[in-house]
Amino acid sequence: MKVLFVNKFFFPNGGSETVFFQEREFLMKHGHHVMDFSMQHPNNLPSEYSKYFVSNVDYHEKKHTFFDKSKAALKFVHNQEAIRNISKLLSIEKPQIAHLHNIYHQITPAVIPVLKKAGVKVILTLHDYKLICPSYYLLCDETMCKACVGKHFYRAALRRCQNGSLSAGVLLAAEAYWHSFFRNYEMVDLFLAPSHFIANIMARYRINKRKIVVLHNGIDTTKYQLSGVDKDYIIYFGRIAKVKGINTLLSAYKGLKSKLPLRIVGAGPYKDKLQTQHPDIEFTGYCSGNKLKQLISEASFSIVPSEWYENCSMSVLESMAYGKPVVGSNIGGIPEQIADGRSGFLFEQGNAADLEKKMIRLIQESKLRRDMGQAGRRIIEKKYSLIEHCNTLTGIYKQLINQ
Repeated sequence: MKVLFVNKFFFPNGGSETVFFQEREFLMKHGHHVMDFSMQHPNNLPSEYSKYFVSNVDYHEKKHTFFDKSKAALKFVHNQEAIRNISKLLSIEKPQIAHLHNIYHQITPAVIPVLKKAGVKVILTLHDYKLICPSYYLLCDETMCKACVGKHFYRAALRRCQNGSLSAGVLLAAEAYWHSFFRNYEMVDLFLAPSHFIANIMARYRINKRKIVVLHNGIDTTKYQLSGVDKDYIIYFGRIAKVKGINTLLSAYKGLKSKLPLRIVGAGPYKDKLQTQHPDIEFTGYCSGNKLKQLISEASFSIVPSEWYENCSMSVLESMAYGKPVVGSNIGGIPEQIADGRSGFLFEQGNAADLEKKMIRLIQESKLRRDMGQAGRRIIEKKYSLIEHCNTLTGIYKQLINQ
């Protein structure tokens, strides 16, 4: 097959890029013709198609003139350069499938009609809630929010949900109305949902459910093995922010009478303040690569206390892949990942007392930790294997091409 992969970043930058590169690498290894379309950036990985990439743009930069701001705003909504460049690529390479990942703002959904006009089947992976929430995450001021839910986009401006900025809210609302008016997302042939939760909420507010297929994120089981090591500490790894439930975790930990050490791995806006307030807790700072893998693989269990609608948490998958029980919030896609009482525990989102109770069980029962960890690993192998993910994906491609 000839498949065009589209993502605004062509370097590891987050969870969506992890999925993007995993799928791309699998198809290339199995003899499919893979093309790339992305944005120019100093950190980009090599690609023979980089000459088609759009110019680098960082919307966090400060523009000094009204003309600069106006030009950036237009590009934010409808990137004409992306349309020109992808048209050139299509005329030469003629892909059968275009798989879109994170395309908003730098590439923009304006490329979707161009792909359809060229006879290309279009798939979009729903990494976030952008189609129903102008600011991506169903959050406003770090609080869960469903004010817009697919049609009331003006509320993004009224509520100033993007860092308290009225102008940013207006731009996000305008962008959402623009693509809704031109029905760009309606031209997508198929949406891939990493969780049943995001599939259901999108079907309720925006997308025809017949155009959504649930395909969980995959994890390479050959790179994650049962460690069999338990060095008697609890781990949280991820962004240190209110929406990640870090305050609930710290409150629950404070109430424990019998404790294992808690290690907080990550960076974020609250790290320095919390580190000062909790001198008994180890804040390791940001870690990645082998260091992070070692910290996870040697932990007793991990905590995922999110207080927003997680989609398909890679923190849960990585913990289970190493055979670690996970205590997670009963919210978003997390309950689909954790078999409550078998591979870990679910607790009521934001409820420190409930989290404390679940942590006590795992602290006191080392055998339970071991049994739950092994059960979690079996779930990973059966349900979240990267090979199964990619085999299912290529089957979806073939079915779409043959329709």
